[in-house]
Amino acid sequence: MSGCDDAAVNPAPYRIESHWLEGAVLLPSPNCGERPAGASIDLLVLHNISLPPGQYGGGHIQAFFQNRLDVTAHAYFAEIADLQVSAHLLIERDGTLVQFVPFNRRAWHAGQSCFEGRSDCNDFSIGIELEGCDDEPYTDRQYQVLVAVSRCLLEAYPELSVERIVGHCDIAPVRKTDPGPSFDWGRLRRLLSCA
Repeated sequence: MSGCDDAAVNPAPYRIESHWLEGAVLLPSPNCGERPAGASIDLLVLHNISLPPGQYGGGHIQAFFQNRLDVTAHAYFAEIADLQVSAHLLIERDGTLVQFVPFNRRAWHAGQSCFEGRSDCNDFSIGIELEGCDDEPYTDRQYQVLVAVSRCLLEAYPELSVERIVGHCDIAPVRKTDPGPSFDWGRLRRLLSCA
């Protein structure tokens, strides 16, 4: 599907209650903190993640963001065992939506980063992880859920805008490439413009 045709199978609109997304699976992560006093939420950062790299399913991402990853389950996991990271949301390949951190709190997703001259993007952004990798297309369902969630966030946090939806690669270009060349930015923007 392409263009506004995707809207025919979009999920129902989401609603935010006390900075949690109704309809998402809630798996609170300890890897978060307070935003600086007076910080606005005005940036939406898209990432990708797969654990182990290039493999999907298995609950490893959820365990990783909750500091419960079984490092004996795969050799790669030993490399990331000491990391403490999180994102606000994860959209799995089948469109399942998981929330780890309430939107009013600072998730640890961006790392060393800068946008429009402001460093430490975690302070003022919401991070969304797409289950995937740079060189494999994302699923139709992931785009549909991402659009519905983005619309909800744009409405709930008015300092966000479509122009302020960026990739991890845009705020940390030396370190990061995600969501990668397989992510269709044109499709996302077309869908967000559909009524």
